[in-house]
Amino acid sequence: MHKSYQSTLPCQSRILKQRWDKKYYDEHMQKVRSAQPMVDTKSPTTYVHLHLKLKKLQLEEERLAIIERDNRILLEKMSEIMRTTGRVDHRNNYVHRSLNKEKRQRELLRVTRENQEILKRILAREPEYNHEEWAREWEENEAFMDNIARFPRNWWEMEQEEKEQMRKEAKERRRKEAEKNGTSRSGRKSSRAERRRAQSREEQSSPKEESPQTPVESKPEETQPQEQTTQEPQKDEEPEAIEQDDEPATEQKEEPSTEQQEEAAADQEEEEPSTEQQAQPELA
Repeated sequence: MHKSYQSTLPCQSRILKQRWDKKYYDEHMQKVRSAQPMVDTKSPTTYVHLHLKLKKLQLEEERLAIIERDNRILLEKMSEIMRTTGRVDHRNNYVHRSLNKEKRQRELLRVTRENQEILKRILAREPEYNHEEWAREWEENEAFMDNIARFPRNWWEMEQEEKEQMRKEAKERRRKEAEKNGTSRSGRKSSRAERRRAQSREEQSSPKEESPQTPVESKPEETQPQEQTTQEPQKDEEPEAIEQDDEPATEQKEEPSTEQQEEAAADQEEEEPSTEQQAQPELA
């Protein structure tokens, strides 16, 4: 058995109620399917005379016909001229002359004369404003502003210049102290080669001063004590050089620059002639 129809409203016969409800529902669906819209959403009607302009086509055909007729007439004339000598003399040997040339020249002279007069009046006109008085008043205003201002004008640039000057003075002071303490340009203390070179210069200067006062006789026996005397101060001075070399060991090691390498090469070249000069007084 199938389930019986359940009506939403109370009724006496469910079979009749079912038939009536189905009929009402079918009628409603038929109305929904056949309903017309309230707003016309169809495309607008098209008119043939707006898209197909017959008058325009007729005018275009007439224009093309006129052009074709003119071209045909021109071609016939050209062919006739090519066959014969022609009926018109087309040589233009006359000089072109203007009919209003003199008038244009007079107008140009008049305009030029008026411009010159206007320029003279402008140059002869005295100015109504005195720029010198303006400059003087501006100087007075600047003086008043300086008097009431808290900081002078361009105080930032002045401060920068003072700092730069102080930096230069400090740099010059450090350079002088370095020269006084015997340091090189790079800030490091003088090396052993430099001290040896200074000692050799002192030793070279000392025998030259004593030679004119006490001439030395060439005796082979006395040469040995002279060599010993000349070598003794070097032995005594070596410990000092070693002690001085131990001091910069605590300093930071810097890589030798190109200028320092050139100085070292020049020092080696100077040391070679100094050794030869030391040997000459010993042989004497």
